[in-house]
Amino acid sequence: MSGIDHDCRPLQQLAVLLADGQVDAAIEAGLMEAPPRPQCAQCASASRQVQAAQQRLRKAWAARERYRARGARLTRRAAERQARRAPPPAPSNTPVAPALPPAVAAALARARARAAGTPNG
Repeated sequence: MSGIDHDCRPLQQLAVLLADGQVDAAIEAGLMEAPPRPQCAQCASASRQVQAAQQRLRKAWAARERYRARGARLTRRAAERQARRAPPPAPSNTPVAPALPPAVAAALARARARAAGTPNG
């Protein structure tokens, strides 16, 4: 390896894995961390292959993240829209007497007491 300051084997192994379609194995072997070596004539082809695979993966991962974010955004918007469209809560079946003004409530109490035959002192 005269004049070469690195070992070409790891890059070439990654290229072989990629050529065999073993992308997962290449990722586990350090595909995304592999530095470009365009100046090395011995591994230039492997370097181009690895760089192309890195670009494709970065684009695919970014697209996947955009897709997930879009799905979350659409779900959130649908929930907000549903909440706006939801009918108001139904009133309970037990009737609630409206609040009476204090003077009317007192007069009603006196009338009930008289009707019941209880003297109101």
